Amino acid sequence: MTARPRASLRRVLEDLGSTVLDVAASPGDLDAEVTGVHIYDPLDEPLLQEGALVLAVGVDSAERVRALLDAAGPAAGVVVKQPVEVDEPLRAKVLETGVAVLGLTRAASWAQVAALLRSLLAELRGEGDLAEPGQPPPDGLFSLANAVCALLDAPVTIEDRSSRVLAYSERQEEADAGRVATVLGRQVPERYRRMLEEGGVFRRLYQSREPIYIELDDEGINRAAVAVRSGDEILGSIWAAVREPLSEQRRRALADAAKIVALQLLRQRAGADTSRRLRADLLSTVLAGGRDAAEAAGRLGVASEHLCVLAAQLTEETYDDAARLEGDRQRFCDALALHVGAIHPKAAAALVGSVAYAVLPLQAGGQEETRAVSVAESFLTRVGPRHAANIGVGRLAADLTEVARSRSDADRALRVLRARGASGQVAGYTSVHFEALLLQLSDLVRADKQAPTGPYERLLAYDAEHGSELVATLRAYLDAFGDVNAAAARVHVHPNTFRYRLKRLTEIGGLDLADPDARLGVMLQMRIFGR
Repeated sequence: MTARPRASLRRVLEDLGSTVLDVAASPGDLDAEVTGVHIYDPLDEPLLQEGALVLAVGVDSAERVRALLDAAGPAAGVVVKQPVEVDEPLRAKVLETGVAVLGLTRAASWAQVAALLRSLLAELRGEGDLAEPGQPPPDGLFSLANAVCALLDAPVTIEDRSSRVLAYSERQEEADAGRVATVLGRQVPERYRRMLEEGGVFRRLYQSREPIYIELDDEGINRAAVAVRSGDEILGSIWAAVREPLSEQRRRALADAAKIVALQLLRQRAGADTSRRLRADLLSTVLAGGRDAAEAAGRLGVASEHLCVLAAQLTEETYDDAARLEGDRQRFCDALALHVGAIHPKAAAALVGSVAYAVLPLQAGGQEETRAVSVAESFLTRVGPRHAANIGVGRLAADLTEVARSRSDADRALRVLRARGASGQVAGYTSVHFEALLLQLSDLVRADKQAPTGPYERLLAYDAEHGSELVATLRAYLDAFGDVNAAAARVHVHPNTFRYRLKRLTEIGGLDLADPDARLGVMLQMRIFGR
């Protein structure tokens, strides 16, 4: 059996380069294995897995870093924003705990570095690659980027068709400000992308099967680029920051590298599709809560107690392109998985149909649904500019046997938001319980092909025949809790006129407004039939 590739702290630092992370204080060697990324929150109990890289958001003094090192236990390293205050007591604490302290450039956001690290760790461990049984996984994109960098003697990025950075080489600090911004954001900044489009660079790049040379004038160091293809399909491109045109030997090296990168991207695409289908199947099994839920939870690595289900769905009315909708659904789900994974290492998310479900472990102790709603609101705030969506939140499940109920809760809360025509909203099930019950009751009524009855039916028929407004009068009266003046103002008539209409509707409909059951019955029919 081939052992899983090991991602050491030293390798992570070498691949990221000093553009992003630097060592502030080291216990000696940097051979500790990095197993995952954890975002530190001083308000939560630290649940750190061995080898975690802790992103210390808001930790800005040597004293607070020392306290975090004491709490970090088996972590591989702690990341704080530069400049890092390193004094002798902190150095001593680093040696005592064996946990390195790393400095993150101030230009990077925590979301950026979390995404960078997770992507890099997946590459280093070979996750998503399709290797033959008994064979080591193929080299990752970051390794390929470093190899191309060595061949060309220039910093390199590998990008997809949308100019998102899939991997990058070392030595990025030798490039210009545009390249640094690209690496940190994992996306070519809009200003530079627009400049390349207006200059016809992408058209030249994708029409040519050979590397092209791009002069950027005063915008920074020039570029050499080549399209990455699979037959006639454009998979992405490779970009090298160079100061002069490539020699023929280096042009051939770049063209050959594009073929290798194409194979890797195809492997990753196949592996990612397979992995996503597997995760969706496993999470569906967990959400069903049957006898196989425990095994599926174990394979997914999710918690089995104190779980809350989130059901997230894009506002599909904003799409007129089915292909773009499907792509955005998957990117939206990936972002949700990243978000909940940063909160708890045993959370999971997957796309099931058109809904992205997340299983979020929570510490029991009250207000769990409120905390889950807060997590969902924070996520929508982050993705809101790119994805309009709603999220329903289920009640806490004490164990896997109750997860199906939490999933149903989340689905019903999400349905309430859709029925409201909401976008960018989060609803916990308990806050929309009554609306959810009304929707369920409406389903039963439609299934049985039922129609309005009693006083409500008679009032509808009278309005239809005489063009009167008796139903509107009744609705205004009930909505105003029997306050005639307020109800008359709602329908823009004099209170005396309103009282006359009220008397007429009780006579015609045979409705006793003094009877609470009669009022409830007609109110429910109004809500269910919506007329």
